[in-house]
Amino acid sequence: MDIKKLLVPNDSKIVFYIADGLGGLPHPDYDYKTELEYAKTPNLDALAKRSVLGRTIPVRHGITPGSGPAHFGLFGYDPANFEVGRGVLEALGVNFPLEKNDIAIRCNFATLSKDGKILDRRAGRIPTEEAIPVIEKIKKATQGKIEDVEVFVFPVKEYRFGVVLRGEGLVDCIPDTDPQKVGVKPLPVKSTCKEGEKTERILSRFVEVAHDAIKDENKANGFLLRGISKLPDLEPFPSKFKLKSLALANYPMYKGLARLVGMDTPEAGAQFQDLIRMLKEKWDEYDFFFVHYKWTDKAGEDGDFLKKVHYIEEFDSFLKDVIELNPDVLVVTGDHSTPALWKGHSWHPSPLLLYSKVAGADNQERFTERTCKDGYLGTIYAHDLMPIVLANAGRLKKYGA
Repeated sequence: MDIKKLLVPNDSKIVFYIADGLGGLPHPDYDYKTELEYAKTPNLDALAKRSVLGRTIPVRHGITPGSGPAHFGLFGYDPANFEVGRGVLEALGVNFPLEKNDIAIRCNFATLSKDGKILDRRAGRIPTEEAIPVIEKIKKATQGKIEDVEVFVFPVKEYRFGVVLRGEGLVDCIPDTDPQKVGVKPLPVKSTCKEGEKTERILSRFVEVAHDAIKDENKANGFLLRGISKLPDLEPFPSKFKLKSLALANYPMYKGLARLVGMDTPEAGAQFQDLIRMLKEKWDEYDFFFVHYKWTDKAGEDGDFLKKVHYIEEFDSFLKDVIELNPDVLVVTGDHSTPALWKGHSWHPSPLLLYSKVAGADNQERFTERTCKDGYLGTIYAHDLMPIVLANAGRLKKYGA
């Protein structure tokens, strides 16, 4: 069903307040509570008492999502119907002028042993200022062309950098070289399609030359290729839902996600309070606001339960600024779950809170995974959330006679 025929523009304000990787699992070392249950969240709990709760499934039951598909689901696109590689998102996130047939790659610096095995998949999470000199070595070694293909190398953030290949006959059927574990060597560059022979050859040569250029580095002496991809063809969010849309994020990949779907993505600053400040400044100019908080996900991936608790409490502390703006619809959720117990993204549903002036309330005392399980909204696919939000904002007319 195409809900575009039902859309009714009005002056309502919608906010998606997203804590990346918000959901958790009961931890045996912390009274079998999740991070959200363990945290002190007075603002979220007060809001939960006058909101409806539920849970979202990012893609499908049992499917662990990357950040890309998880956010596309929240934005109302069914992520099971198309895939957007992380390379494209990183390139767009730093405003690289990506062209239709470019191949974009997101690279993680890694620490390798003398025999080429992975010791650390993120090179100790080196900061951006340490990564840039290493990236310059790679740029110098690979500048120009490999055969007839232009090679672009650029920093992203912290231990991440991007690579773009531009030329004829390139395809994106190359899986990641990240084996997702330590103690083994990076996977070889290997095409999964007949048309990928040239791309495999070019990329293999790039890896060889770039690795040789940084082999003497202390931490970042190797790298892993992820999200090898081309630009997808999708309808922009503002026209899909008739919403003038603003995305506020600190990390390039999430800016890339928003740019890909056509949201405005100004540079607000490096801290979360900068995003909140710009939210207030731009309040009168937009209908829809996507506000992204990254640090909960990072702590979960590190397996640091108490650090994730701390970041949930920080996320909660800024919520009062959002509430004071009096949005017509306010959604609080995560893109996916990243339990500290799991040390990574997981397939578990994300807790969901929806406040509106017409939604009613579950009368729950707290916003947690357990209270959301019993909430009015139930457990829904993330891509089904947008129609519910639009209805609560008075932006959908009656269907049929």
